[in-house]
This record gives sequence, C-alpha cells and structure tokens, in this order.
Amino acid sequence: ETALDPATLQAIDRAAALLARARHTVVLAGAGMSKESGIPTFRGDGGLWTVNGEPPLNQYETFAADPRRWWERRIEEASQPSDFAAAIDHAEPNAGHYALAELERMGAVSHLITQNIDDLHRRAGQTSITEIHGNRHWMRCVSCGMRWPKAEFPVDPADLPPRCPQAGCGGIVKSDTVMFGEPIPVEALE
Repeated sequence: ETALDPATLQAIDRAAALLARARHTVVLAGAGMSKESGIPTFRGDGGLWTVNGEPPLNQYETFAADPRRWWERRIEEASQPSDFAAAIDHAEPNAGHYALAELERMGAVSHLITQNIDDLHRRAGQTSITEIHGNRHWMRCVSCGMRWPKAEFPVDPADLPPRCPQAGCGGIVKSDTVMFGEPIPVEALE
C-alpha cells in the first residue's frame, strides 16, 4: 500500500463526512474515470482529439441525411475498429468504478450520471445510472427512445437502416452514443 499524505487523508475524511450527512448523493463522472482502464481521454496529453483532431460537429446531420449510408460505413468499420473503439471493447472496470458501485450498494450514492460511453460503470455493478452521452454497447431508436443491448439487436446488412420493433413505432435505430449535433435523449435529461 502507498502511504497517503496528511492533506489527502484530510480530503478523504471531509468527503466521507459529506457522504455520511447527505440524503441524496449524485455522482457526475467523465472521461478521467476510465483512463485507468486504458481508455484515452479526449483532450490533454495523448487525448484522442489532441492526437487526431476534433471530429466534425455535424455527425447527427450526416446520419439523419442518409442513415442507410451511415450504417453501411459502421458495418465496414466494424471489421477494422479504431484504436479508441478497441480500447473501449477491451477495457475492464477499474477500482474507481467498483468503488462507486459499492458506495451505491451501501446507500451512500443514490445515482450516477456519466458522460462515458464505455459501459464500465454498469459492468462494475452500478444500477442507478444515467448515461448522458449514451453507451457504445447499446442501440437506440431515434423516434421512441427505446434502448437495447447491441448483442440483443442484430443488424441485417441487407435491410438498412434497422427499424424499431416496438409496435407502432418503426423509427430508425442507431448506436446509442450521442453524436455531435444530436440532442441529448429526452429520457436521459429527464
């Protein structure tokens, strides 16, 4: 074990005291949470956008203009995932993810809001969770907002774009991750 300095110990004690007094604690987690799991952050030293440049801000507009073509590209890219996609697909929850899940089980954390799309909080055992930017391992109907684990929603390359199977919907289904230019899903905001 590494010995903690007195200032760090005092900060931990203050945080524990706050959690003990709180009636309803919500945690907001971002990219730094998954860095220890091998997933690069977006900005800063070695960040995804620092290295590769920022993605186009009209991603959702491009999807909406031609969802069939968007899906064709996704299927092509699936055979050769980017380094970022591979990092997410091979990542495992780290001690921070497990600690938050344990704090939830203990009743010290009521809910987690994460900007991460990597599914590591859920895999660590977090149950009360809002994925504000979606989840790479899920699919979502852009009309009704219904979500499915990707493994439970097979996409037929001969029938693109996939459509929502919910009775009376038939909306277009896309990956659950929120694209630039796409509104945060209403269900997540609520």
